[in-house]
Amino acid sequence: MVPQSGASRNATPPHAPARSWANKLLGDFHVTGLFWYRFHRWGVKVLPSRLVAPVVLVFTTLFFLTLFNIRRAVASNLEAALGPCGFFERQKRIFRTLHAFAWCLTERYERLVTQRSFKVEFEGKQHWDALAAQPGGIIMVTAHLGLYDVGSMIPAQVEMRRVHLVREMEVDPRAQEFIRRTVAAVEGSHYVMHFQNGDPLFAMQLVEALQRGEMVAIQADRPRAGGKCIPSRLFGRPFDIPAGPAVMARIANAPLLPVFAVRKGRRHFLLRFCPPIVVARSADRAADLRPAIDRVAADIEQAVRATPHQWFVFRELWPRLPRSPQRQPVKRTESPAGCDRSEPYRSDRAQ
Repeated sequence: MVPQSGASRNATPPHAPARSWANKLLGDFHVTGLFWYRFHRWGVKVLPSRLVAPVVLVFTTLFFLTLFNIRRAVASNLEAALGPCGFFERQKRIFRTLHAFAWCLTERYERLVTQRSFKVEFEGKQHWDALAAQPGGIIMVTAHLGLYDVGSMIPAQVEMRRVHLVREMEVDPRAQEFIRRTVAAVEGSHYVMHFQNGDPLFAMQLVEALQRGEMVAIQADRPRAGGKCIPSRLFGRPFDIPAGPAVMARIANAPLLPVFAVRKGRRHFLLRFCPPIVVARSADRAADLRPAIDRVAADIEQAVRATPHQWFVFRELWPRLPRSPQRQPVKRTESPAGCDRSEPYRSDRAQ
């Protein structure tokens, strides 16, 4: 593993739930603490399959009643995707999202620690087949949607090509190590999980892996805190897309393949491949990256619209600031891409 820098360990992941006094008070028992990771895996391992659904419902209700910051973030983000709504519809959206998240986490552990069977459907598989038949590397881009890890695990198992899964660091370093060990114990050496840590050489290591014909999987809406980003649009609102995937694709001459794994039912999910994106390689770097970034944003938006309650972003992407009569409000962005950018904020409520 690439060593973590001190700054990276202290940085808050841009899409993680906002830190509060509860983190210090509850410690391991906070929702981002190590206890819940261990407890969840243990529960999935020992519970009979018939008892999983009622337990998932009980814990969804518990967290729905206690996670106020996350509830506010879910409601705010879904308003962009689904439009404004009244109080009761908002609560329904929040509960459905938390319930879907509980199921996706549970079934991820079921894949890792049980022998229960899963049903997998494919959509757009011709895009994957065409790229997999070629010897070059592939960059799979996804969003924090559904069973997002599965989108990279299945191709690794089918093709037996080495996959590098790149994730944002967890809030709790011990929870991060727990995830890494759990996945490594099942997936083996052909599936490597990396946590972005601010090392400037890390991107070059991934480029070299692509040039060897290996694959890189990365979330296009989960950039590293402080990472470079390119402004785009999502649901008509400003949204920063991490530049890293498109930059790597341009350097390594590797295609971007948007892929989304969404839950369809009990141990049943759909793996959807979108048409690949080829990043141009001209003298104008910015002009080469722009169309690719906008395509990625468009594919993420389409995937979220199809399954909005499986979009698991638990920090407000477009926080509202109070308006001042003296000047136009400014949104100081600690944006989804972790960039420090300032721009006028335009409310989309009227759209």
